Amino acid sequence: MAQPNDTAVDDAPLGGPDWGEDLFDNSQEFADNPEPRCPCVLVLDTSQSMNGEPLAALHRGLHVFRDELQAMPLARMRVEVAIVSFGTEVRVVQEFVTVDRFQPPALEAEGETPLCTALVRALDLVEKRKERYRANGVPYFRPWVILITDGMPQGDSLDTTRQAVQRIRAAESSGKAAFFAVGVEGANRKLLARISVRPPLWLPELRFVDLFAWLSASTARAATNCIADAVEAPPSEWNANRLG
Repeated sequence: MAQPNDTAVDDAPLGGPDWGEDLFDNSQEFADNPEPRCPCVLVLDTSQSMNGEPLAALHRGLHVFRDELQAMPLARMRVEVAIVSFGTEVRVVQEFVTVDRFQPPALEAEGETPLCTALVRALDLVEKRKERYRANGVPYFRPWVILITDGMPQGDSLDTTRQAVQRIRAAESSGKAAFFAVGVEGANRKLLARISVRPPLWLPELRFVDLFAWLSASTARAATNCIADAVEAPPSEWNANRLG
């Protein structure tokens, strides 16, 4: 059962927006579209090392993800996308929206790689969204958390790193979320293997279009066939364990 308190409301000052209006706005999206939801949060590395072609390829992949899911009538009403980026700072650049309302944001590459801080933020975002589903009586499928990075974590405290690892493993073991780590050239494979319960994927040659085509097929299958772990098998060359 959802908790009776909502931090977005509880934190509002007395002189702030009308609470009744806020609650109406928050529930209207579910009144307009009562379909079960399949939330997917993309945790994207936008550190300086992603500047140039890597970020351009990532942008192209995001558009493929959007376009392929929009072509599936049921998936575009059920799959919800959020984006957390990490570079100079960790930012929620896209709150959860259904695919029919998703527009890939413009991302800029700068700063370090606070990877674990971004993962904690993404997991918090998922929990907040699940609370919203429960408060509005909306069924949902197991959330997906997708990490894409090309580097070594920088700027995270040891406590944050431990928290990220523990929360991801707890979420996987309890069925609260499915986590996938994708390493681009330069990523720390050992760390990704430590974070992820599932074998990390290794993306060769900036093949973001292929990655997001695979992701759209998997999330659409989960959203339309009610399969909790509906993961299409990725190409075998993406298996980090096969790389030397």
